[in-house]
Amino acid sequence: MALDRGRLAKVDRRLLAGLGQDETFRMVRVPVTVAKWSTWKRYCDSKSVSMGRAIVTLIDHELMSVFGESGDVNIPVLAREAEEQLAARQGRIATRERGLEATEDRLRSWAERLRVWEDELRDRERQVDLVAKVAARPRASPKVGRNEPCPCGSGLKYKHCHGQPRRQPVDM
Repeated sequence: MALDRGRLAKVDRRLLAGLGQDETFRMVRVPVTVAKWSTWKRYCDSKSVSMGRAIVTLIDHELMSVFGESGDVNIPVLAREAEEQLAARQGRIATRERGLEATEDRLRSWAERLRVWEDELRDRERQVDLVAKVAARPRASPKVGRNEPCPCGSGLKYKHCHGQPRRQPVDM
């Protein structure tokens, strides 16, 4: 989507109107034709460099040519600051990676404990199943003699209570 200069000026006015009096803001306008801008964009895209980074590098190079070299001759000022920030970020990443490794070790030990507990649970479930099977077997009830008291608790002899084939038990 191509923006014409009128729309860009309108956006600039809105941005500048939103700034407070205590803030400082400087805008640099560089008159560039559409052909130059598209050439610059193609160049940055071909080098896989963002346009902002390329512009900062050019500005840094120009500043160095005006004010002279400071510090390392091969590294521009902004590039040096970027490298320092990169080193700090890499340090934070290394710290996070160490923390991640410690967390992974904890997870591995928890997983091992969980496997042991699952094995113990399976063994206990097998034991419970075996006990249930043993408990479910019909027990041989002891044979009651004819003249012994009836096991129902009626107080009568077995032969007079439940020992009779067609006789109902006596209720008390």
